[in-house]
Amino acid sequence: MTQIHDEVLTANIDYAANFGDKGNLRPDPGRHFAILTCMDARLDPAKYAGLTEGDAHVIRNAGGRASDDAIRSLVISYKLLGTKEWFVIHHTDCGMETFTNQIMGDLLARSLKPANLETSGWHDSGDGPGSNEGKLIDWLTIDNQEKSLLADVRRIRNHSLVPGYIPIYGYIYDCKTGKLMEIPEASEVGKPTS
Repeated sequence: MTQIHDEVLTANIDYAANFGDKGNLRPDPGRHFAILTCMDARLDPAKYAGLTEGDAHVIRNAGGRASDDAIRSLVISYKLLGTKEWFVIHHTDCGMETFTNQIMGDLLARSLKPANLETSGWHDSGDGPGSNEGKLIDWLTIDNQEKSLLADVRRIRNHSLVPGYIPIYGYIYDCKTGKLMEIPEASEVGKPTS
């Protein structure tokens, strides 16, 4: 076992000891909204959006992108669990801005070991084996936060499984200030259509 493993289990013992009546929470979010955001460790949706357990669905992936799986989760969120509003929240200084599909594919083709970001770009930290499978994946990288946010809100808004009456808001979280900054063009695209 590792130190991290032990720390997680110790923290869980403390958490479970004070669990109280949380076992009675329902799976549908009490505040009836969902957030799609990035998995970046600096983002804590519970804190920046004022959430407590049971308030909202939080869907996270690399970049907070509107991937097929993220849309699957949002559709389940409204269809079966009653969410009525959605927030798509990207953030400043996102790691998804530091590489392209080609860079990621090339890195994985050389080695499956972790890569290091240096001033000259990404470099492998070890020798192979690698796999060319990474060249077949769209990594949904980001070259402009506002444009990618707009594209994600637009993709969700125009998806055939998403009803027009759900408002979709577009924001960028500022990692230096903790503020959510609305991107008006994205929120405009996400306005209810029916």
